[in-house]
Amino acid sequence: MKRINFKDYNQGQAELFPQRLDDFIPDAAPVRLVSQIVDDLDISEIIDGYKAGGCTGYHPKMLLKVLFFSYLSNIYSCRKMESALQENIQFMWLSGKQFPKHSCINDFRSKRLKKHINRLFTQVVSMLVDLGYVSLDVQYIDGTKIESQSNRYTFVWRKSVERYKANLEKKIADILDQIEQGIADDKKNQELSPAPINSTELKKKIKELNQKNKEADSQKKNF
Repeated sequence: MKRINFKDYNQGQAELFPQRLDDFIPDAAPVRLVSQIVDDLDISEIIDGYKAGGCTGYHPKMLLKVLFFSYLSNIYSCRKMESALQENIQFMWLSGKQFPKHSCINDFRSKRLKKHINRLFTQVVSMLVDLGYVSLDVQYIDGTKIESQSNRYTFVWRKSVERYKANLEKKIADILDQIEQGIADDKKNQELSPAPINSTELKKKIKELNQKNKEADSQKKNF
């Protein structure tokens, strides 16, 4: 019998010294840039809007980082942000492995940030464009503009881009409109939660599938 060597694979293996999420984020990753920018932003006006005492809430800088990085990743729906925080390692790192619900993100965006979000976001995007980190382009797939989303802009991270600001304010305004549409879609589309996994039924179906494949392989060998 031939011996085949594979790398050890065990999803449930415990680690004596677990790696930090920070170890998986490249030094030049855009998410680090967003984190640094928000860390240095003066958001005292936003913090002043909070009342002393009461239950502890999520830190506004963490939520602001999540919002800005979501927008710069072309994610405008709070529900999609919630999913990204649970599934995307960059978002997990950004939030410090905290998992605010979409309702919490939306409350922060629509109440705490209502007077500040457009101004702050426009300033941050303008700075990123000026520094050559990001550009705003019309959405394309395989070189063809998406007709159903004509003139919709997306953020493109680049190591260096042309440092021009032609129509930048108009482009940012279009993005802010898309964000408002994302908020409206959140209210309109109540997504269903995934059904619990039925392991017994799943094993049964996989067993049937394996049997069918075995029979198909057997028939091929007989020809």
